[in-house]
Amino acid sequence: MKNNPKAPRRKETTRLHALERILSKRGLASRSEAAEWIAAGRVRVDGDVIRDPERRFPLTGISLHIDDQDRGSAPRCCLMLHKARGYVTTHRDERGRPTVYDLIPGEPWLIPVGRLDQASEGLLLFSNDTLWAQRLLDPASHVTKTYHVQIRPPLDAASLEVLAAGPLLDGRPCLPMGVRELRCGGKTQWLEMVLREGRNRQIRRLLAARGVTVLRLLRVAIGGLALGDLRAGQWRWLDAGEQALVKDQAAFADPAAAPPSGMSPGGGL
Repeated sequence: MKNNPKAPRRKETTRLHALERILSKRGLASRSEAAEWIAAGRVRVDGDVIRDPERRFPLTGISLHIDDQDRGSAPRCCLMLHKARGYVTTHRDERGRPTVYDLIPGEPWLIPVGRLDQASEGLLLFSNDTLWAQRLLDPASHVTKTYHVQIRPPLDAASLEVLAAGPLLDGRPCLPMGVRELRCGGKTQWLEMVLREGRNRQIRRLLAARGVTVLRLLRVAIGGLALGDLRAGQWRWLDAGEQALVKDQAAFADPAAAPPSGMSPGGGL
């Protein structure tokens, strides 16, 4: 008997999820906010008021009302933020540090697509479509991410070649990346680094292993989507063409296509 490749997908569509997660996946609220709505009796599923946020339902095929208003999946919204230095990529911070949510509108509810650490700057995407976000974050997608990095002391051409070839990190080789010098000012140097994977603090750790300090780290592009002239702390909505551009990069990126040793492609921080 032949295996049916579509069987796992049918199983996935009938999987049950907590109601709070369904509201979050539909881009209607964060999970914590959804739980509050449900406990307050504001949410009806197939006509019945549900007060248990953990009550499980299928992701699709249910009638969902909030405050007696029909709330199907919200239309996809995607936002580009120029994350400023000093902001953390989280909704709430227990240490009281400013978060990226201080910089973007409160409605609709959006989740960050990936992260930039507190000291890093540049292009950060948000969306209310969790499936769109997951596709971009899937390690198999190898969506390129481009960074401009100021370092001290400068690295010579031979060191840049070694860095581009995919050195070891945590005992595993990195995917080959694009590395080139943008300019050098004596004691400091600006590099462009293009990655096709997103290991934790990858750029900082690779450079620290070579005795190099990162002074600034700015993400300037994700796939073919560039930060452009958006200033630090500013944001804008992506149009449908820009959303498709990033999504198509995730769907069709070729992990076997290694970049030449001195120049682009790449992905992740």
